[in-house]
Amino acid sequence: MKTILTLFFIGILSLTTNAQEFKFDAETIDYGKIDKGADGVRTFTFTNIGDQPLIIKDIKSSCGCTIPEKPKKPILPNEKGTIKVSYNTNIIGGFSKSITILSNVKKERTVIKIKGFVYDGVTLEKEKSMLSNENLF
Repeated sequence: MKTILTLFFIGILSLTTNAQEFKFDAETIDYGKIDKGADGVRTFTFTNIGDQPLIIKDIKSSCGCTIPEKPKKPILPNEKGTIKVSYNTNIIGGFSKSITILSNVKKERTVIKIKGFVYDGVTLEKEKSMLSNENLF
């Protein structure tokens, strides 16, 4: 009986010591339609809703065209943190990229995403011109 109680309390202790959590304001950022060469930097904001400091161990993107930047220091409970993501907007066409965050939370891997469409400057200007001309009729 003592063994069962001991194991029970060890199990409860392990659950409470690993109670870090974080929540993003948005898990996907949509760039929308942007021009080639436009500013490709976007920022994800999150809150540490756990009771321990949140440590982002590593961040990996799904391709070399997306460069994430992790926080340099732990995020304390109830504090906000940011992850800056830079996308190479010199690549024309649609994109959907994932960023995997490795941290000390219960669910060690968290995935956030970016998406959008990069136009060459000429195509986007043509589309804007056509849309403004349609409003004349």
